[in-house]
Amino acid sequence: MPDASTTTTEKTEPALKLKFLSHGTLESRDLAFSRKFYEEFLGLEVVQTSDISMMIRLGGKHCIAVVFTKRVTEMGLLNHNGLDVDTQEEVDEAHRVTVAQAETWKLKKITQPILQHGTYSFYFWDADDNCWEILTNSQGGYDWLFNYGDQSGRGTHDRAFKRPGVKM
Repeated sequence: MPDASTTTTEKTEPALKLKFLSHGTLESRDLAFSRKFYEEFLGLEVVQTSDISMMIRLGGKHCIAVVFTKRVTEMGLLNHNGLDVDTQEEVDEAHRVTVAQAETWKLKKITQPILQHGTYSFYFWDADDNCWEILTNSQGGYDWLFNYGDQSGRGTHDRAFKRPGVKM
């Protein structure tokens, strides 16, 4: 079995011949309420795929499946979903709206916007305990990172790392 901790510059053939990262999955206690939240608060495109599931997306082909369950568990911060805006002012406005509408949409644990991990952002948890981050990012999200290649040390987490769309 190959050692996954070794970094090499030469590309090897992957064991699996996959073609597209198509989706992730979120849990929902109440699909009807979740759908309204996704459409009316987050502005996501939603399609009901069955009585117990739907798909959501925004700005691309990658989708997230949302599945009804009676046993929703809180999503950890590191498993959050990112929603991109262009400027720090847009993050601040999104934060203002999120705080103002928190009761309506049952939002909780809303953090303050700060410059962190190379972007300006804040987090919150929705009624289904899914974690969301609203952040500054350039067109195409983190796609630009692939142009830089592998990093070492603090890499993109270094405050001095030059990244698109972030005022230092």
